[in-house]
Amino acid sequence: MPARSRSAERPALRIAGVPVRAFKGGLFVLGLVPVARWMVLGLYDRLGANPVEFLIRSAGTWTFVCLLLTLAVTPLRIVTRQHALIHVRRMCGLYTFFYASLHFLMYIWWDQWFDPAAVLDDIVSRPFIFLGFSAWLVLVPLALTSTRGWMRRLGRRWQQLHRLIYLAGVLALGHFWLHRAGKNDFLEVYVFGVVLVSLLLWRVARAARRWWSTPDMPVTMFDRGGHV
Repeated sequence: MPARSRSAERPALRIAGVPVRAFKGGLFVLGLVPVARWMVLGLYDRLGANPVEFLIRSAGTWTFVCLLLTLAVTPLRIVTRQHALIHVRRMCGLYTFFYASLHFLMYIWWDQWFDPAAVLDDIVSRPFIFLGFSAWLVLVPLALTSTRGWMRRLGRRWQQLHRLIYLAGVLALGHFWLHRAGKNDFLEVYVFGVVLVSLLLWRVARAARRWWSTPDMPVTMFDRGGHV
């Protein structure tokens, strides 16, 4: 009887008892639920009095949700000891870029009708547009270099580059804050801000503990080993 390959003998990775492949498939479907919801609401004319504003704001909200989920993967992986969660972080990050790009596309299409001069003037003259555009620009190289091939090419620089997600989070929060300031509606901003700050402080605290426990070993400010 021929010996089975080593890969066949290796137990399948699982997340909370679910095979990683199935978990990722379910997460992929869940990530498209907002788009499906928009389509259903549009079909039944339930997008509200201002459909353009509703869709742009909804895409922005889901961008922030996906960004926070991306940042939450490492803490959840460590706290729950579900180490296979690392395999869903890339998908969460790509969904962040997907919804950020939809948010930006909706703005330049339905709000500015692809008028480059109007878009540029908005970016320069309106701080919240500037911050949102800057956050999207930061996400572009992260999405383009998210593959294993780019990880190999960049080596340690890949980890340093992908820490820009923290900057994207701060810029997105500023964008959200200034947008809601005009409406004096800060509830969602406070919620997202608390979650974002908590995730960043968790990383700082963990890095500080590692530094104090191994003072002779140089460490970076945040996780090593590709953790973001």
